[in-house]
Amino acid sequence: MISRRNIRVKVMQTIYSVESQFAESGGEMPTKPVDTVKVLQKHFDQTRQLFIYLIHFVTEVARYAETDARNRASKHLPTKEDLNVNIKLAGNELLWKILEHPSYKQAVKDDKPEQLVNAELLRKIYLELVESEKYQQYIAVPGRDKKEEKEMLEYIFETLLLPNETFTSYIEEYFANWDDDADMLIVLLQNFMNKPAAYNFQELLSKEKWQFAKNLLQTTLEKRDLAMQYIKPKLKNWDPERIASLDMILMRMGVCEFLFFETIPPKVTINEYIDLAKEYSTQQSGQFVNGILDNIHKDLVRDNQMNKVAFTPNGSSTQPSANKPS
Repeated sequence: MISRRNIRVKVMQTIYSVESQFAESGGEMPTKPVDTVKVLQKHFDQTRQLFIYLIHFVTEVARYAETDARNRASKHLPTKEDLNVNIKLAGNELLWKILEHPSYKQAVKDDKPEQLVNAELLRKIYLELVESEKYQQYIAVPGRDKKEEKEMLEYIFETLLLPNETFTSYIEEYFANWDDDADMLIVLLQNFMNKPAAYNFQELLSKEKWQFAKNLLQTTLEKRDLAMQYIKPKLKNWDPERIASLDMILMRMGVCEFLFFETIPPKVTINEYIDLAKEYSTQQSGQFVNGILDNIHKDLVRDNQMNKVAFTPNGSSTQPSANKPS
């Protein structure tokens, strides 16, 4: 469910944070995977926590119909309208499939998203929902239609929450990973509403992808010197110390994918890191990273060095070729 692109972002961020910390302290680069893997795991935990929070907020907006009915009925002099608030939305069938999902219930128990919900913001969004034409059409029909049930929850998320600057600003305040994860989580939530039973919130990252993430992280850290042997000759008049840190990390990750990840085509690797450089580094970074990685790839092909060797962190694998990088 989490893409390899997002995995690369998390690995890049982990390497950047770890190396920045050690650079500031004047220490040596870390080579023990146990430390860096914990940092990487924290990044993925933050993604899961944000995902749970988004789902929780949507369900709370839908359930607020009952809260509104109770509040209005408890007035000193309730009107007829106060005593007859429509609570159809609170019984939404998809809503209760989500709320009764065992994996989701466990995730809510573990992450406690309710502690971050802004009650006043929740109420305002519910009131905006009640005034909408979509909601009025929904409650006007006495029965329940599976498609309409799903569309109402999608409407809350896509029309009322995502364009709401107050809501997104609130998320950014508590979840630093919103900018990085937003696009992916929007797709995840939409897919979740289509098939909630298919999701396991305790394993949003498959074992295969988690292994890829750990291997890419550990390989890039432990094969730093080897990667630099390929990169430095291509820098020409560039001072390695003056190149953007993220550019250097992305190029090292790319070289490691060239050499040690058998199932990833080199062109895929190059395109992925061009996109990441454009998005996360400087304006010129995409073109710069493209030029360096493309030249390294051409040299590897020319010298018949594209015989990838699976790398076991802290293991005994060696440089894929005895030829010195040119």
